[in-house]
Amino acid sequence: MTGSDPRRIAAETLLDVEEGRYSDEALARRLELSRLSEVDRALTTQLVYGTLARRRTLDYSIETWAKRPLDQIDTKVLIALRLGLFQMGFLDRVPDHAAVATSVDLVARQGAGVKGFVNALLRRAQREGLVGPPAAPEVARLGVLHSHPDWLVRMWMDELGEEETEALLAENNTAAPTCYRALGSRENALRAMHERGLEAHAGRYTASSIIVAGPAHRFEHIAVAQGEASQLIVDMLDPTRGTSVLDACAAPGGKTAAIAARVGASGRVVACDPAPHAADRMRASLENAGVGGRVRFRPCAVEALEPQEGSFDAVLVDAPCSGLGTLRQHPEIRWRRTSRDLDDLAARQRTILGAAAARVRVGGILVYSTCTISRIENDDVIEAFLASHAGFRIDRDAAATPGLQACCDAGGMLRTFPHRDGIDGFFAVRMTREVA
Repeated sequence: MTGSDPRRIAAETLLDVEEGRYSDEALARRLELSRLSEVDRALTTQLVYGTLARRRTLDYSIETWAKRPLDQIDTKVLIALRLGLFQMGFLDRVPDHAAVATSVDLVARQGAGVKGFVNALLRRAQREGLVGPPAAPEVARLGVLHSHPDWLVRMWMDELGEEETEALLAENNTAAPTCYRALGSRENALRAMHERGLEAHAGRYTASSIIVAGPAHRFEHIAVAQGEASQLIVDMLDPTRGTSVLDACAAPGGKTAAIAARVGASGRVVACDPAPHAADRMRASLENAGVGGRVRFRPCAVEALEPQEGSFDAVLVDAPCSGLGTLRQHPEIRWRRTSRDLDDLAARQRTILGAAAARVRVGGILVYSTCTISRIENDDVIEAFLASHAGFRIDRDAAATPGLQACCDAGGMLRTFPHRDGIDGFFAVRMTREVA
């Protein structure tokens, strides 16, 4: 098997993820170096994301049949087993015998004993099917059935209820739609995409969103990749021409670019982010969106922003978060996060929000947003902020567009969910500063 084999490339990508890389970046790199056809690129993508998403379900069968802990199985062997089981359990178009044979081939260099182990376990799956989840307790049953860690299932059951939680868990294992933001007229962008033979249609929630079937494409001067929930955050901020805006947690720059387009050349946009390589990522995003040169980027945390930058008409805090609303796009996050991470993130979010608030002029706007479904990172952060910042109040009339109206609750807070809305799980609140 070579650089034109989708299963070998999927296995290499999954090993990259095991070593700490993010799935989307690892897969993009592997696909760029491959010689795959479009059909095989799609299969590779399905294998990577599906195997990552279904990991606990697959591992439950492996551990049951192997009669040994997973940490006693070589990582490359474990990846080959997961790939084989995923194809047999979740892909109708792959014959079971092909899933077994190709998985055995993946470990061919590790000796006859390893090949025999992989072959025997997958042959058993071929005969019996995957091992079903435990009947009880309910948290474990749902966790194995829908492949999520127990702590996350338990948290969502407490916050959303059992029925909503199961719907969310199931939806997290589906493919996220490929969404773009039109850089000009959406109608013109759609026309250009259709002329390229692509299946594309207008998004549901924002005036610039476009959904394109199939894998991601690059559209020079026409559109840039940006999820619909992410676009809603900029709608909630609603920056207008000629105003000054601070994007306090800017990288990779998709929202910053949309903000810069709205304020125009007469406006002022300052963006800051201390993350490594943030400047390079920002530059690429801004240039791709045609707004390069319109944003002043500062490679620092908002707390360290120079005093001379002054105050702003609007400030966006798209806070670093657990990312639990994006599990369709980043399935590995569910295996990397812990409940303690949420506590640590919430503490950082409160610090960032407080520092950013000091940059809002009286009468100005402050928007706090995350791409997570977690009360501790969302509602609790806002409650703590308002308790210590009496000059700010929630703008309960923030839902100024039909898309926002569909996704905001009675308190004016934006809450989107994959299983309810078909888009990523985001949270946002728009606040106004009434007094200094």
